[in-house]
Amino acid sequence: MAFTEDSLRAKLASLNETQDSISTVGQWILFHRRHADKIAQLWFQRVKESQANKRLTLVYLANEIAQQAKIRKKEEFIKAFDPVIVEGSSAAYKGSGPDIQNKIRRVIEVWRQRTVFKPQVQDEIERALNEIDRSRSTRKPALGGSLFSSSSIPPELKSVEPFATAVQKAELNIKPALATANQEYEKLTNPNNTIPTAPLHAAHLATLVRNLAVAESAVADGIKARKELIAGLEKLLETNKSKVAQEETQLADVKSRKEAIDARKREVEDAILRGLSTAETTAISAAPLPGVTPVSHERPDVEELTPPPMESFTPVGSPVQQPSKDAPALPTDESTEHALPQAWANPTSDLSAPAAAATATIPPPSIPGADLLRSLTHARQEDNGAYAPTSAKKRKTSRNAAEDEFAVFAEDDDMNGIDSNLGELI
Repeated sequence: MAFTEDSLRAKLASLNETQDSISTVGQWILFHRRHADKIAQLWFQRVKESQANKRLTLVYLANEIAQQAKIRKKEEFIKAFDPVIVEGSSAAYKGSGPDIQNKIRRVIEVWRQRTVFKPQVQDEIERALNEIDRSRSTRKPALGGSLFSSSSIPPELKSVEPFATAVQKAELNIKPALATANQEYEKLTNPNNTIPTAPLHAAHLATLVRNLAVAESAVADGIKARKELIAGLEKLLETNKSKVAQEETQLADVKSRKEAIDARKREVEDAILRGLSTAETTAISAAPLPGVTPVSHERPDVEELTPPPMESFTPVGSPVQQPSKDAPALPTDESTEHALPQAWANPTSDLSAPAAAATATIPPPSIPGADLLRSLTHARQEDNGAYAPTSAKKRKTSRNAAEDEFAVFAEDDDMNGIDSNLGELI
């Protein structure tokens, strides 16, 4: 079939993502290497006009053409694609979804590994793709748009996300490596093909060995990635099984409670319809629910707030805590009652008894002047050196100071013999 622009456009329009379609169109293009420049321009134009999924297929076609041209020493296509491959790759990458972008990235990595294009061209391609990624990450979301990415992964699947990504990358490596190795293998092992000269045949065999080694390594990496993914999925499966068992127990509990409450509702409604009294209706409502474990409402154990002992507030060695050994013993209530005057022992005998009792209060031994007060309370020393009980005379307390002084003189018999009139005057 002769080469025309219309025929090439028809070939590109009928192109799909299958290996057979890409290989067939690639072989047809390689056959017309004299039109390599025109083919590269039409390919670039088609990339800009196509949808995202079609752009990926065109990138696969460019990969097929470039690698086959590199192997077959057809440098015309490499030179023709050098001016357009950077813009074509960035046009296919821009606006595509993450899945398609990852596949395009993998194809470009293969180009670097196999040195399909010049190093400076390869660097420009990767730089253009990185710039697209940076501009997308710094771009603000549109007003009213979603704040979350459409490719967000649920938290439950975060643990297997790295394994799934590794499998995806392995698939991108396996597909082109196997395609190239199988194609070369079929050519060299096809009995209908003419066997070239020995040196050329040896070179082809060496190239096939390298391609098969690349395919072998890619498949081995894919197997390893899938095994890791399976292990992660099994762990995730066990976790979900245990959670299912817990949720089944919760479901049975909730179901039994719902059935019990529904039965209680019917009983209360039936009591209302029968016109039962309030006490009978209350008894029905207060009855324990059948088949439901009652909820415990016991008070929690709380530590008691026991106050600390008084010793913790009293300084060590204080008089209250450790009385003096040399201080005389305080009299007991009984001894005080016998030693004090009758008016003091019987407060009810006189209205001034509270004041007398307050006066007779004995302070602690450690207080200064306690010995003097004790001696005045208990006994008075006579001239002969003997101690006698204190007289029953008591100072009368009144509201008038003059009357108090008169009472002192009267009790000491100093007023005897004074005229009564004079005593009244005093």
